[in-house]
Amino acid sequence: MILEYFPVGALQCNCVVVGDETTKKAVVVDPGDDVDRVRTVLNRHGLTVAAIVATHAHIDHVGGLAQMKHLTDAPVLLHQEDVPLYEIIAEQAEWLGVAPSPSVQLDGYLADGARISFGPAGLEVVHTPGHSPGSVCFFLDQKKPVVLAGDTLFAGSIGRTDLWGGSFQNLLASIESKLLTLPDDVIVIPGHGPSTTIGAERRSNPFLLAS
Repeated sequence: MILEYFPVGALQCNCVVVGDETTKKAVVVDPGDDVDRVRTVLNRHGLTVAAIVATHAHIDHVGGLAQMKHLTDAPVLLHQEDVPLYEIIAEQAEWLGVAPSPSVQLDGYLADGARISFGPAGLEVVHTPGHSPGSVCFFLDQKKPVVLAGDTLFAGSIGRTDLWGGSFQNLLASIESKLLTLPDDVIVIPGHGPSTTIGAERRSNPFLLAS
């Protein structure tokens, strides 16, 4: 399995490239910016993109969707409940004081329990509302299972809920019912910052200990 993640854009969103070594098919998760860097990673591994997906529709995670679509012609997928957020991407840019990003026509929607395949491997979609209404995590089942958590769960923190459609109660409920049910050794790659594990967050995350 090929798994690389790296920060992109002014807000240092973790873009993730997951690929199958045999079929050379890949999924790009959260290409928020710096699409040339994403392309470099894809080319280094000889990967063809099967899907472009976003954990949610904040501009730092979706700012590069249109460029990735133009580059690869792969389908672009987002949870339907975050479509209204994606439709105001220009307003998001103005609010953050960053350059506006072009939008692209979505090719479909991410649904809870769906599988995004790339060869024999795949990502399971898990709807985790709270940071935004349509926030999702992606489960990658391999020898060492991995969760691509977007802005739902961070090392030592959780996603903010004071933006469009955020809900602190829903976020905690999503984490407790969808993530903390996983084994302690599951690796968590968050939308920003370093990786962690479910066990580390269960034991020491102040937001979860206080809930």
